[in-house]
Amino acid sequence: MKIHEYQAKRLFAEIGIPVPEGRLAHTPDEAAQAAQELGPPVAVKAQVLVGGRGKAGGIKLAASVSEAEDRAAEILGMEIKGLPVRSVLVERTADIRSELYLSIALDRASRAPLLLGSAMGGVDIEEVARTRPEAIERVPIDPEFGLRPYTAWAALRRMLGDPDLTRQAVRIAGKLYSLFMDLDSSLVEINPLIVTGEGQVMALDAKVNLDDNALHRHPQLDALRDLDAEDPRERDAKANDLSFVALEGEIGCIVNGAGLAMATMDMVKHAGGRPANFLDVGGSSRPEKVLHAMRIILADPQVRVILLNIFGGITRCDDIAQGLIAARTELGVRVPIVARLTGTNEQEGRALLRSVGLESAETMEEAVRTAVRVAEGGVA
Repeated sequence: MKIHEYQAKRLFAEIGIPVPEGRLAHTPDEAAQAAQELGPPVAVKAQVLVGGRGKAGGIKLAASVSEAEDRAAEILGMEIKGLPVRSVLVERTADIRSELYLSIALDRASRAPLLLGSAMGGVDIEEVARTRPEAIERVPIDPEFGLRPYTAWAALRRMLGDPDLTRQAVRIAGKLYSLFMDLDSSLVEINPLIVTGEGQVMALDAKVNLDDNALHRHPQLDALRDLDAEDPRERDAKANDLSFVALEGEIGCIVNGAGLAMATMDMVKHAGGRPANFLDVGGSSRPEKVLHAMRIILADPQVRVILLNIFGGITRCDDIAQGLIAARTELGVRVPIVARLTGTNEQEGRALLRSVGLESAETMEEAVRTAVRVAEGGVA
């Protein structure tokens, strides 16, 4: 679960991480009022649950109250990566001397939290990690002892140089770690963490990702969820008991079981294709789940082929086939479909598909290679 910048900054402020004073606004008039209260110059920042706001024109500076109103009018209603901007954060600008990056993330390789830092803040940190990995400081954290100040000191001193600035950053890192653990987060991030002209270390941006599976332990956080700002496909999937994550490829994947879904995506990549999504229909045999899954997949205009990969255990292949046939009829599917059915009632399932002109692959490898070929413009 992602939350907005203004919500993350409130969490930061509550635990003592310095952030600029700001106001949330939903209209240009409210933005003007916020700028009046704060005193210009101010920054007007789109509140959407995606990155790249600055490049998309979603962050603008305003030197006056009237200019803040104009900038808010430009930003509100615009779309950033397909998501409409419904609110803006108006906050005081800062005298920025330098920009850094600081985060606590879950390192799945070591199964422990990891402190990440870089002197190259304010930019796409993934690109920095790819092109200049030596510019990223990595400090493993032992969950039994937590983030001790001396553990973070050396890395942050290399980033900041000055001992006083390093002490401030170490305190902020400790508070970030506490927030990460207390809220069952998967990521807490500051990009950029700035040093002001007055020598204060401050969080100019804030990002907090929460683990949905732990929300039952934090009922107060569920109120932070902005359903209107989430991907409608993910909302649809959740409502229909499907596990879905949108990706950026052309091969729509419908699979039963998370492990098989991951293996399918790996094999698609290995064969030279790009999965458009992770979608697990689970162990149910209800044909309606396939119908819902197809609707979600078809909402992505980038999808060129649908790959259905089913290993029938509790799931019955004939029920999956019935769901696929119903989806073709009800949704008017025009995208090619490549199916692989194996396991419980696989012969019955394949016969059902053949009855409507759909052949199924014998193996997972055959299905994946066929889907990749179709996505590249070939014939199934």
